[in-house]
Amino acid sequence: MKVALVHDYLNQMGGAERVVLAFHEIFPDAPLYTSIYDPERVDPTFRSMDIRTTFMQKFPLVTKHHQPYLPFYPFAMESLDLRGYDLVLSSSSAFGKGVITKAETMHISYCHTPMRWCWNYDEYVEREQLGRVARTVLPTLIAGLRVWDQTSSMRVDHFIANSPVVAERIKKYYRRDAVVIPPPVDASRFPFDPTTPLEDYFLILSRLIPYKRIDLAIEACNRLQLPLVIIGSGRDLERLRKLAGPTVRFLGRLPDEEVLYYYAHCRALLFPGEEDFGITPLEAQASGRPVIAYGAGGALASVIDDITGTFFHEQTVESLATVLASFDERKYDPQVIRNHALEFDMPRFRRRILQFVEAKVNEGNNTQYRTPTNDLVR
Repeated sequence: MKVALVHDYLNQMGGAERVVLAFHEIFPDAPLYTSIYDPERVDPTFRSMDIRTTFMQKFPLVTKHHQPYLPFYPFAMESLDLRGYDLVLSSSSAFGKGVITKAETMHISYCHTPMRWCWNYDEYVEREQLGRVARTVLPTLIAGLRVWDQTSSMRVDHFIANSPVVAERIKKYYRRDAVVIPPPVDASRFPFDPTTPLEDYFLILSRLIPYKRIDLAIEACNRLQLPLVIIGSGRDLERLRKLAGPTVRFLGRLPDEEVLYYYAHCRALLFPGEEDFGITPLEAQASGRPVIAYGAGGALASVIDDITGTFFHEQTVESLATVLASFDERKYDPQVIRNHALEFDMPRFRRRILQFVEAKVNEGNNTQYRTPTNDLVR
């Protein structure tokens, strides 16, 4: 069976991109189609893959500033030539699911979310520092993209959602059912020792963009004079620096081994945004560390309250500060936290994806699909 992988864009590294790497491990010979690609801004593993981009790759500065090119993405994804493939497996939170395939090609889309900024436009605009021209033009553009988003969803044969909340959005916006398969955490990356001594800091590991609500964590830690370490970069960096008090440290991007150190030694990971799922809470739990998360969205599927972490229930500084003020990391058992993360480990993800693909392919042609990695589904 000839397989192609599709992803929205490869100019940043996050949970969605780690899902793509997992797909590549399942289907190592499949080429990866995407709108744009910057090898310097993603995991080095991508450099060994057969990556095929669109005409957008030639646009000036597109890999560093892709937002201004928003109107071109539907055309770019529809221009990809996917003739000759039996299966297209897309990873999409925006445009990847909109590729056009032949009638005999099965398209399975792993949906991280329907376009967040398209369907939650008012919330998006509240936090983005948009100029007058953008605020004038965007509503018309977004209205058109909503129509395209719904129409292109009909090109997908089967949806997989990364969390129950995303499955609900797929049902609401696309009128389609979706099976839930949580994204993987590669637990083997995270050294675990329940006796690891802790250091006095809370941790954030994130792209620094407005909807992540890192401002809440900074202001809460300012108020309580609690040490906070922030790892990551993004367009919201300067605004966040201006908010930060003397107990907040920005470390930028760090090598993997340093990131693992900060995971293993933190009091807890802070997760103040409402995410579709969110890989970092699972990475912290794979390190045996608890998570303090906003009690909404994907965190409800990855954190067990009072067992592997705790929730604050209003997305405000006051609500988070109340939880931080009384937080005691000694009440959490690192081994129990680690065991919970193992339920989302990479081998289980591969097995679930392969089982789903095989079932759908068998439904379609009543022939057994075989791959070199079939031992994962035994």
